Amino acid sequence: MSLRLLLPPEGVADLLATWPDEPRVYERGRTKVDEAMSLACFNELIDTGCAPPDEIAVIKAGPSNRTAFLTNGRTDPGKLGRLRDQGYTIRFGNMQRWLPAFHRISQGIQQETGHSNYMHAFLTPGGEQGLLHHWDQQMAVIVQVAGTKSWQLWKPPVDAPMREYNESFRVWRPEYISQWEAAGPDMTVELEAGQTLLLPRGWVHNPHALDHNAPSLHLTFAIRERTPLWLAEQLLARAIEQSDFRGVVLPADLEQPVLADRLSTTRRALIAFLDGLDMAQMAGLVREAAVTELEYTT
Repeated sequence: MSLRLLLPPEGVADLLATWPDEPRVYERGRTKVDEAMSLACFNELIDTGCAPPDEIAVIKAGPSNRTAFLTNGRTDPGKLGRLRDQGYTIRFGNMQRWLPAFHRISQGIQQETGHSNYMHAFLTPGGEQGLLHHWDQQMAVIVQVAGTKSWQLWKPPVDAPMREYNESFRVWRPEYISQWEAAGPDMTVELEAGQTLLLPRGWVHNPHALDHNAPSLHLTFAIRERTPLWLAEQLLARAIEQSDFRGVVLPADLEQPVLADRLSTTRRALIAFLDGLDMAQMAGLVREAAVTELEYTT
């Protein structure tokens, strides 16, 4: 069971049964995940330049840089190592795409949850910070592999963010950070090696290793949450099989006041189509999509 590599049994039960909406910390101990991406393994990827350049970012208390470590479009291990030594956080992204061990873990998580997922690794030198305050639109399972990372956390400023709705960069306000800093965090977690932080979507986080001497290495397993809107998309997708839904909408029908009537006609047809679906058959199709579909917009 892949989730057992990230969480102890009680954490797996919490995730699958209740999907917590507040952060929780669990004692994980060491698992095969720690071996698959140890501090030594991470540094070897830096020193050899073997990580794919499209999946690398370097960050230092601000936005990420995706080119500072390149020479002729390829990962330059000398540049990447110097950036690490200068205090930049090094992020390896989407490890499920280029590391077989994490590909298998990702597939296992999707089979267990019905949710697609991706995995990033962050190495932050002691006394430094990579990303600043932000929130994400999916559940994050944060596995601390080496060192300690401080997580300042604030309650969600928006409700149930999604990739296309209330994502942090889409609704960001310049005054957010000063307001959060003035109020102070709602929670602070000192996440140590062997621990896992369950961080629900929407929670603002400001992670850093500013108060620590040793480098911090953590893995973020981001679980893209299925939503009722996703279920609706699955149902609507079958409408393409009906020729009436594949016909042409005339330009004149896209003008007012005809458009309102055309929309009403389409709504009635759509309701009739949905009423005619076999839900038992759809359940099998949607389950198959849940455990195989890798990318989606919601």
